[in-house]
Formats: sequence, structure tokens, C-alpha cells
Amino acid sequence: MFDLLVIGGLGVDVRVRVPALPLPLADSLTVDPVELRIGNTGAGVALAAHALGLRVAVVDVLGADPAGDVVRAALARAGLHAVLVDAPAGTRRSVNLVDPTGRRMSLYDPRPWSGPPPVTPAELTGLVRDAAHVHLSIMDWTTGLLPAVRDGLGAGAVLSTDLHDWDGENPYHRPFAAAADLVFVSGVRLGDRAATVAAGLAPRTVVVTRGAAGADLHLGAGAPTRVPAAAPPGPVVDTNGAGDAFAAGLVAGRLGGAPLDEAAAYAARVAAAACTHDGMEYPPGLLPTR
Repeated sequence: MFDLLVIGGLGVDVRVRVPALPLPLADSLTVDPVELRIGNTGAGVALAAHALGLRVAVVDVLGADPAGDVVRAALARAGLHAVLVDAPAGTRRSVNLVDPTGRRMSLYDPRPWSGPPPVTPAELTGLVRDAAHVHLSIMDWTTGLLPAVRDGLGAGAVLSTDLHDWDGENPYHRPFAAAADLVFVSGVRLGDRAATVAAGLAPRTVVVTRGAAGADLHLGAGAPTRVPAAAPPGPVVDTNGAGDAFAAGLVAGRLGGAPLDEAAAYAARVAAAACTHDGMEYPPGLLPTR
């Protein structure tokens, strides 16, 4: 039995520290050491949840390449249960440009999946059945398996997904939202339409994240509940993965019995602490316990 199963979203991040964003136009810039390490959204949720003490499993496709070896090694160091299927197109990767304030811009290479799903509906249902909470990344290989994910949920289990910087219209994201009980979405592209978009996803609980401006909890009709951002416990060095840490914190809070608003306030503290660390492999004690 696992507290959390993360479906999809494993990859590597190539972190590059740059003098400013947008990047100054130049033929060449000298930067700090360029690092290759585990990254992408599923890894961010899984590793933060593990650092918070949850029992975590992951299932995804991964290339038989050096980038995939980086991911496998990080999962092994954390001791996560991993079900990994070979991805012929290779391992997903992102280039993250990070400015001196910790703000980042990500260039994402999704390595699209082609062919039949890498796992059968029965295999995925079996994994889901053993989890108290399932977090679904919006990976292309999962779209035909969404009914199996939903059908596999045990009594009282919750299914969440993160739509990231959805504009409220792109049809690719809708099946994931329709399958979920709890939807995370960035407010970056929603702007003042966030409440309308959230209402359109009812009866699901919708969490609109706003970075340093906190988050909004939409529980149905009426005004959202504001969740203030927490003060980081140290200098901000990297905001990459903060949203994933927020999601992990909210899941951990809810599994610990906290009401949604208290779990979200705790999640804000987790996200703030994550910003003080370079990368997603969090050292013991960095992320706050409740």
C-alpha cells in the first residue's frame, strides 16, 4: 500500500543560471556549472512527497539513455517504488534558465509517445488500487488509460492532476480535469478568468496557484478562499519545482487529516522551503513537517 502514486512526469532538467530573464542577446555567455539532474513535474511531486514522509510509487516511460540513467539513480537514492517502461523516443528533458532571483523559464522537450499504451489498463488499475492518493501528470501516453485510473481508485482515494499553465481552452487538458477530483492549475494564463474556468470544472476542487501571490481554493460557487504565500525560510535559489512541492504538501496535509484550507496553508510553507534548495532531491529536514 502506498500513500501516493504518481503517474507520469519523469524527466531530467538541465539547469542553467543566467544573468537575467529575458536572456540578454549575445553570441556567448559564461555561466555557472551547467547541471543535469532529475526533474519534470512528476518527479517534483514524488520527491517532495517522499521528503514529507509519504510512501511513494511512480509509474512512467523512460528512455534507455544517459538522461534516463540520471532519473533511475535519483529514484533509487530516494528508495521510491518505480514501475518504468522503455520509451523508444528517449527521456523527456527540460532546459531551465534560472535568474539570480530564482525565477525560471523552462524549455520543454516532451519526447512524444507513439503506439499502444506502455502498460495495460489492468496493470495500471492494479497500481492505482494500492494507493491512498493518485496524482496524474498530463502525459500523452495516459490519455487512453484515464478510465482505468478512475476505475482503480479505492474507497476514499483521491485523484489529482496538474494542468500547469492551461489557458482554459486547450482541449488536450480537459480529459485530465474530467477524470480528477482535485485540479491544480497555474493562474499565469487564466488571469481574471480563473474563477469562471474553475466554476466550469465543478464539482471538482480547483486550486489556482499564483506563485509568490499565493493560491486560490475554488470549492464550487462563491468566492474562492485565498491562501497567502509563505515566507521562505532562507534565500530563494530556485523556484523550479515549487508548484510540484505545493501539490505534494497539499496531498500530505489531506492524508494527515487536515481540512483543505489548512492543508493548502501547509503546502504554501512546503513550496516556500523548496525554493531555498537547488534541485528536487531535498535533504532531510528541509521541507517542514506539519
